[in-house]
Amino acid sequence: MRHSARLSLLFTCLLASTAIAKEPQKQLVIISFDGAHDNALWEKSRQMAKDSGAHFTYFLSCTFYMTKDRAHAYQAPGEKRGRSNVGFAPDNADIAARLDNVWNAHLEGHEIASHACGHFDGSKWSKADWLEEFGTFRKTLLSAWDGIGKTAPDGWADFVTNDIRGFRAPYLAVSKTLPEAEKDAGYLFDASLVTRGPALPVMDGKLTRFGLPTIPEGPRDRRIIGMDYNLYVRHSDAKEDKRDAPQFEERAYEAFKSAFDRQYDGDRIPLQLGFHFVEMNDGAYWRALDRLLQDVCHKDDVACVTYPEAMEILKKEKAEKSSAS
Repeated sequence: MRHSARLSLLFTCLLASTAIAKEPQKQLVIISFDGAHDNALWEKSRQMAKDSGAHFTYFLSCTFYMTKDRAHAYQAPGEKRGRSNVGFAPDNADIAARLDNVWNAHLEGHEIASHACGHFDGSKWSKADWLEEFGTFRKTLLSAWDGIGKTAPDGWADFVTNDIRGFRAPYLAVSKTLPEAEKDAGYLFDASLVTRGPALPVMDGKLTRFGLPTIPEGPRDRRIIGMDYNLYVRHSDAKEDKRDAPQFEERAYEAFKSAFDRQYDGDRIPLQLGFHFVEMNDGAYWRALDRLLQDVCHKDDVACVTYPEAMEILKKEKAEKSSAS
């Protein structure tokens, strides 16, 4: 082989290896919903996912799987029996529809996780308190079909026992005892933290802890937790304002998209955004979310995934970097 040909081949190989080394990792987008009760919004969110190719994480509150006449069966740590900060299901038909949505969302690849039961502030709870609430959550889901006189689909008990692997604390209110309780309860991830900007999760081998980021928002780019309720409070003092809803939607979309672009064009740290099953300010924040999903999830180098899917991708990327170094 001539000297010039060898140089040309060597140069081509170097270019190829450089391209492989510099190939960017996927930008992960993790969308979650707290409470997940309203059946119309279950249907709406599942359709949004189908249209965009996204997978969501749904954090369930277990009092929505019992009616008020059965509320006496629930007592949160330190609270009166039968109390819930988020209420109960209105009737058995409502529970049946919700259970059907949960099961079908699970089959569609979404992640079903726990948001405890009655949505109480657990920042002062002991490890035993948390374990009590986790136990009530699991028992409630296991018996939910029987409670309305229906037969659970095949695999339901295994799903509740083995596939509900994550938790987010109501109000994002955590105590020092929560991580150990989560480990004892068999949870693999927690999504209750708040971070300044998108941050990689903290992994200690048994429990992976994720944090919702604060992101710049509005004319002055003031930081705010990337969650619809926080926007609702800032935009309208947590009071419905349909007249200004288009403006709120645009502000929310710009905040979401800017946060995405900073990571997509930068370090590609996963972007997490949180929502509730309430269409605040005439649905402004859900519309902003839908626009974001349609804009980014179809990109080849973007993955709109659940928390466990993100954990697997991050673990794989870490292993690849270690083997390459």
